[in-house]
Amino acid sequence: MTDAGIAEGLAISAKYNNTTVKICPVIGFPHGNSSTKTKVFEATEAINEGAHEIDMVVNIGKVLSGEWAYVEQEVQQMNEAVVSRMALLKVIFENDFLGEGEIIKLCEICTRVGVAFAKTSTGYGFVKQDNGMYSYDGATIPHLKLMRKHCGEQVQIKAAGGLRTLDDLITVRALGVTRVGATATVAILDEAKKRGIGEEEIEVQVPAAGSEASQGSPY
Repeated sequence: MTDAGIAEGLAISAKYNNTTVKICPVIGFPHGNSSTKTKVFEATEAINEGAHEIDMVVNIGKVLSGEWAYVEQEVQQMNEAVVSRMALLKVIFENDFLGEGEIIKLCEICTRVGVAFAKTSTGYGFVKQDNGMYSYDGATIPHLKLMRKHCGEQVQIKAAGGLRTLDDLITVRALGVTRVGATATVAILDEAKKRGIGEEEIEVQVPAAGSEASQGSPY
């Protein structure tokens, strides 16, 4: 991320200032391999500098190795450090690397610890295919349904990766997703304005999920 890129993001935030935009840095990107002590230090420093929320990547290597005690202890320590400083924690799973059982286990950990959000992806979870090429799905409908089913009611779901249109956003909102990460922010908000969607609550039609999305492909 360059200074120019940060300035561009701030300009977008200023354009939509009535949305009360908050600051949320990332910790342990993109694979969560930093030690727990390092993650806690980085999160603490970020909050001291003005962060309102923290996005933390789980230690994906530990998850894939089935070292669940380590994973849960890290999430617990991070949540305690963040919440004690009046901020909230979002835990990123990186679903492209995981099976359903691992996703469910992480949902259960997030519920026991009581984190604010469980999040699908970093945007960097590219998986090497048999042909040598890399692919990335990000947030898929099956995974979002799985996360909403296995996370406690107090744990919100954030979808990130592959959501590029207003219809994508509306679709995942209907699944119980309450936060979305997208690089197409301006296009989505401009389309919402065209359709008369704004601060006042209105009823909208949820787009039918196509066959591709139903099979777990990206939007």
